[in-house]
Amino acid sequence: MIAVSLLPIPSRISALAAERDALSLYPEERFSGIIRDVRFRCTSCGKCCTRAFNGHVFLLDRDVAAVRSIDPCALEPAPDPEFCDQNGIFYVSGYALKVKNDPDGSCWFLENNRCRIYDRRFSICRIYPYMLHREPDERGKVDWRQISGLERHGGYDAEISLEESMEIARETIAYEHAFLSQQIAFLECVQGLFLKAGLRHVQKIYDGQMREYRSGAPITVMAYYNGALEKQVICRNHDER
Repeated sequence: MIAVSLLPIPSRISALAAERDALSLYPEERFSGIIRDVRFRCTSCGKCCTRAFNGHVFLLDRDVAAVRSIDPCALEPAPDPEFCDQNGIFYVSGYALKVKNDPDGSCWFLENNRCRIYDRRFSICRIYPYMLHREPDERGKVDWRQISGLERHGGYDAEISLEESMEIARETIAYEHAFLSQQIAFLECVQGLFLKAGLRHVQKIYDGQMREYRSGAPITVMAYYNGALEKQVICRNHDER
């Protein structure tokens, strides 16, 4: 099976649109039942708020707007840009929450294992560890994934009512739908720019620029937000190497 990230842009858009269509057909009641069976409860272990455990926190456009109203310094272009043109400019589908330079890579807003903006936390933080998208397992079989980090954090003894599980299911599906829509919009934006400006993705330049970045050199990243691409110049912190 060819990874979606290796396909041409029009094919990527089609694949994501098909994924979004499949998501719309997924029964809320089935997901609700899985949520009640898993019985997850947060124990405030703080693991999900660290890069060491959870990679990065990708933000929807509406969450980027919220972060900018709270603390603009908490934003950074999401890692692993999707494209790099022949001029060495990177393109990424959005922003992520910045992390601290501590051993675990703690979230910018995490203090003493507590979120200091918990009442205003962002979409992915609200639904985690629930998810609803398809991805391959360790054997390459593509299927629906509903829970992240199962048995690796939190507790699994909560009594979850039907009403609560349905609310979680709907919120998670809404997040996944918004995420896919943002990815599609980003690809359409890049496709239009590349056609208009005569740009193209060049993997060799991508790899070379990333090596320079890992060595401490700055790179230019065009981060997608709200229908446009915003220019950001970033440099990897030497403490991360």
